[in-house]
Amino acid sequence: MSQPLVILGIAGSLRRQSLNLGLLQAAQELAPASVRIEIATLHDIPPYNADDDGKSHAGVDAFKQRILAADAVLFATPEYNHSIPGVLKNAIDHASRPSGANIWAGKPAAVMGASPGQFGTARSQYELRKVLAAVGMLVMSAPEVLVTLAQGKFDDQGKLTDEKTRAHVGKAVQALADWTLRLRAGA
Repeated sequence: MSQPLVILGIAGSLRRQSLNLGLLQAAQELAPASVRIEIATLHDIPPYNADDDGKSHAGVDAFKQRILAADAVLFATPEYNHSIPGVLKNAIDHASRPSGANIWAGKPAAVMGASPGQFGTARSQYELRKVLAAVGMLVMSAPEVLVTLAQGKFDDQGKLTDEKTRAHVGKAVQALADWTLRLRAGA
């Protein structure tokens, strides 16, 4: 049996019961047997400072190692003030530095997000896609997962319970796996 495809899920929120963490946990549950989704948190990553480029930091080093070990990355982003959370941009910056050591380049990715609002993180996903393109990630364009009015689609423990949304998340995970394998094959 071949090794499963490893997708690293990154939630752009530090909240314990983040809707976007719940979205990644649903992706874990819905992943096909050929895919393993691991979730990374951003709690141990300090503010990016170019003066520290090349210096070791345990949280940053561990985060970079998880990215390098993954076949693809699945971002789940909230929307703060029509954009991506600062902690997510900070983590992306860390993993793209120092100059010449950008570990995002060429890595397949997908973006999804959940929000209590009516736009379902559309603006933050747009902004995140621009940042990911700038660091050289190969971002899948569809399917888009924009979970609107999300507070009604998760239970009190943060589990995604809305069946239509769960089905859409499952399709997105399968699409990312297929995208990653196509890129690997050079198609």
